[in-house]
Amino acid sequence: MHRIVTAELDLELRASIDLIFQIAVAQHAPVLSENLTFSQGDRIYTPIEIIDQTGSRLHRFCGEPGVLEVRYDAVVDEQVTSRPTSDLEAITYLRPSRYAQSDEVFSQARRQFKGLVGEELLLAVSEFVSETVTYTPGLSLGTDSAVTTLMTGQGVCRDYAHLVIALLRAMDVPARYTACYAPGLEPMDFHAVAEAYLEGAWYVIDATRLADRRSLVRIATGRDAADCAFLSYHGGNLSLDRMRVDARIASPDTDAAPEASAPDAVDDFASLVQLA
Repeated sequence: MHRIVTAELDLELRASIDLIFQIAVAQHAPVLSENLTFSQGDRIYTPIEIIDQTGSRLHRFCGEPGVLEVRYDAVVDEQVTSRPTSDLEAITYLRPSRYAQSDEVFSQARRQFKGLVGEELLLAVSEFVSETVTYTPGLSLGTDSAVTTLMTGQGVCRDYAHLVIALLRAMDVPARYTACYAPGLEPMDFHAVAEAYLEGAWYVIDATRLADRRSLVRIATGRDAADCAFLSYHGGNLSLDRMRVDARIASPDTDAAPEASAPDAVDDFASLVQLA
């Protein structure tokens, strides 16, 4: 099956502004076709593509005042690809970060998950966050962290991911943040999950239980949401007037989505799943 992903953003730029987008699928994804355009009337911007150490692709350019239309679409194969993790990378994802303060949740994590290791620990953290946090669109802030989510018990996908990451790091498990396209997600948007490093491989943890982990398409990977924002800008002001994100699965020979009643249509969240 193929993953078909799209993103449309309309922005009002109020000054000359430095723009950095992360909406294209990651470098190592098996992309079959792809289009990315930045247009302003008759003007087409050609961005500089920057690829970070994880394979995240950043597209940067200076936009001028006016309405900017961003359009992206890609068809991604289901083939799973893997990339080795260095010792330095694993160490980086053990450290506290801006939105995943593992040092501040250390005591609770040690009490809550005492004696658990390996796969049992990963599943216990996922279950704990899923059961103690309520998905509440519109109530969390972009500055909320894992500590905030732990205290309030509410949030959106980024908040679930941050709390999972902080708790795992507090238990000495490298954990990282991943932004992705998620076929079947409701409500549809850019999605965020956590990944945990266990015995040489990264496994996806989505405590929201809102998407099938096997269908996810990686966009960006980092310490937390600060590394994976779909848009960063500097030197001016803008407004995001419209955003539409879509992701679906289709067979190679048709645009029709597979039947939801297919035997393998349900994700078993008690199993370990890797993201391509």
